[in-house]
Amino acid sequence: MKTPEMIQVDKLKTFENHPYKVEENEEMEMLTQSIKENGILSPLIVRPIENSEYEIISGHRRLFASKRAGLTEVPAFVYEMDRDKAIIALVDSNLHREHLLPSEKAFAYKMKVEAMNRQGERTDLTCSQVGKRLNTYEVIAEESGESRNQIHRYIRLTNLLPELLKYVDDGQISFTPAVELSYLNDIEQRDLLQAMELNDCTPSLSQAVRMKKLSQAGKLDDDRINKIMAEEKANQKERI
Repeated sequence: MKTPEMIQVDKLKTFENHPYKVEENEEMEMLTQSIKENGILSPLIVRPIENSEYEIISGHRRLFASKRAGLTEVPAFVYEMDRDKAIIALVDSNLHREHLLPSEKAFAYKMKVEAMNRQGERTDLTCSQVGKRLNTYEVIAEESGESRNQIHRYIRLTNLLPELLKYVDDGQISFTPAVELSYLNDIEQRDLLQAMELNDCTPSLSQAVRMKKLSQAGKLDDDRINKIMAEEKANQKERI
């Protein structure tokens, strides 16, 4: 059985472009207090990189809490692996978390799909139970318990501007309308953000669907967006 090593915190680097947010909130305060009282119960998972440093695969929140608790070194399992294998491990080790933002899942799934496609070895696997070939999305669906279509829909969210994606994370724009809005180009999304601010509301599903159709037909401009967003909704729960 592998034994964790004690590693100095200044030798640990965050995983480049990882999608998971580390925030100072109530959960972080509880984690910090737990580490102060009991230490780190679950060692980090890291991989060695240049300059005798290590890149974190699992444990960004634990490291942050450890620094807040005043620790100078933390236990970690060290594994040799290339970037793509590390990405897959990073995503898989965090998808089980209870509270994941839509943006976190979106970029995590996208990173895993891209890593698996670069690897090549897992993009056309045989499922022995049914004797069929699985593509990358289907493999991830089998592993995650979510449908292939749902994974694709999550990845669509990565096409949203950060400002719109924040509305999704904050629960002010629901998941399904957000997927429809992801088909708007950047200029149309900018115009939508202005219309949302002007009318003090967020788009409903029907409004998002209409804007997507107009965009695909090349007929969506700031005037049409403003007219759609100015409509009175029967249900105003999605107001900003």
